[in-house]
Amino acid sequence: MQPYFFPYLGYYSLIRNTDKFILFDTVQFIRHGWIERNRVLKPSEGWQYVAAPLKKKSLSTLICDCEIRRDEPWKDKLISQLGHYKRTAPFFRKTVRVVEDSLDVDTDSIVKLNQNILIETCKYLGMPIDISILSEMGLVLDTVSDPGEWALEICKSLKADEYLNPSGGRHLFDQAKFTESGVKLTIVHNNLTSYEQGRPAFEAGLSIIDVMMFNDAASTLRLIEDASLAPINAQQ
Repeated sequence: MQPYFFPYLGYYSLIRNTDKFILFDTVQFIRHGWIERNRVLKPSEGWQYVAAPLKKKSLSTLICDCEIRRDEPWKDKLISQLGHYKRTAPFFRKTVRVVEDSLDVDTDSIVKLNQNILIETCKYLGMPIDISILSEMGLVLDTVSDPGEWALEICKSLKADEYLNPSGGRHLFDQAKFTESGVKLTIVHNNLTSYEQGRPAFEAGLSIIDVMMFNDAASTLRLIEDASLAPINAQQ
């Protein structure tokens, strides 16, 4: 998966069900995605972005070359954006501590930052994670002709026998190619079960930050595990 910033529950469902999780950072960075930002509740209603500011780069910049603007107090701003949770969220202090630990890494790299976010949040949740960054792995991959082949080539290089992907991306893959290579292709679908947010209407699909604010570690883990796995041909 591309390295997301404090991602949503479905991202953690993938981690929960994999033996090895690889941050896919060797492709072009697309602005206004989930790599440098995510969503939390606003003080009154609706949601707002929390983000890490990135240096301006050319449109062809790879994810692995994206750098954080460290000359501004963006971490303090992010923490302050969470301040309103203190009024309603029972796990405010614990969650803010996890966020602070997640951001406490000396790096210009958004990939390294997001790697640390995943490590720290998984540690808090008691969820094992074996995580690597593709650009640092030195894998020798065959030529890729379409987006769906990246996962297959990485699996072949690592001699993996199964690849898991979120349900939204199943259209990218040619199941026959995976079968020919002896790699089982499995889809993970998280049910994104709602939880109490102290508001009349539930805001779905928010960052793990929001989930942890209103759920203890064990309850958050149960929401992550509320997922189904199926071979991709059974989903078509």
